[in-house]
Amino acid sequence: MPNNWALQDAKARFSEVVRKATTDGPQIVTYRGVEKAVVLSAEDYRKLKAQKPSFVDVLLNGPKFDDETIDLINRRSRDQGRKVEL
Repeated sequence: MPNNWALQDAKARFSEVVRKATTDGPQIVTYRGVEKAVVLSAEDYRKLKAQKPSFVDVLLNGPKFDDETIDLINRRSRDQGRKVEL
């Protein structure tokens, strides 16, 4: 059986779709011929979710600047704008 399921077939044979997701990999569900959903095993989902980096990781692995760019950033204006009385 293929890994593609029409929605009505997936609904009628849901336990088979889940079983195949655990043994044969992700099962794609289509609606009117268009891919709309994927049924994954819990293990595949955990692996996929674990690959998502944390916000801290994104910040720490950001772009690396050369010395010239860092000097340019450090020479920027220190003007804090004008004082406004409220």
